[in-house]
Amino acid sequence: MIKLTYHGHACFLIESNGYKLLFDPFITGNPVAKIKPEDISCNYILLTHGHNDHFGDTVEIAKRNKATVIAPFELATFCEQKGCKAHGMHIGGSYDFDFGKVKLTIAHHGSAYITDTIQYTGNPCGYVLTLGKKNIYHAGDTGLFLDMQLIGKRNKLDLALLPIGGNFTMDIDDAVQAVKFLKPKLVIPMHYQTFDLIDKDPAEFAKKLRGSGIKVKILEFGESYNLN
Repeated sequence: MIKLTYHGHACFLIESNGYKLLFDPFITGNPVAKIKPEDISCNYILLTHGHNDHFGDTVEIAKRNKATVIAPFELATFCEQKGCKAHGMHIGGSYDFDFGKVKLTIAHHGSAYITDTIQYTGNPCGYVLTLGKKNIYHAGDTGLFLDMQLIGKRNKLDLALLPIGGNFTMDIDDAVQAVKFLKPKLVIPMHYQTFDLIDKDPAEFAKKLRGSGIKVKILEFGESYNLN
């Protein structure tokens, strides 16, 4: 069994076979997160890109847990420079970890860590995880792209995690088209209601997929779901 817990925005904790994988740990400053960084334990942190609302509490959580950060090469190097253990990858690359297989996919977005300066952090990405017999796609922040058809065709997705908020990523209509390209068994929407600019209703997304044969699960912030 695989357990997913949604902490808002693009942050998911995935537990599988004794391992805990944390995606895009934007907790501090996230108005919908119901936990604190110190509440999280994990073995790996997977980053889709370097924007502050995805990189979030990576350094603190990684160091405290002695967790390995998996990320595109430039972003992984940035994490290493901050004292984290990291495993760099790149688009199209795959690697067999102890918990399962990871493959990086394209994502149409940007990637930079922004403070008083702008630190370029390479290409953004999405991830396909193979955990046992289950395939999970985390799209990261992205616009719609035609190669989603290939991702779905080659991986037979059990679950897709897709942004729906618009402005910075796909909106609801584009996410609906993405589902039609990917053909997952189940889709969970993400990247909405964190900020006013992406204050979209996931129920509208679910409504537009009625009759498609694809299940939609809307997770409340902090809610868990078991993928059997």
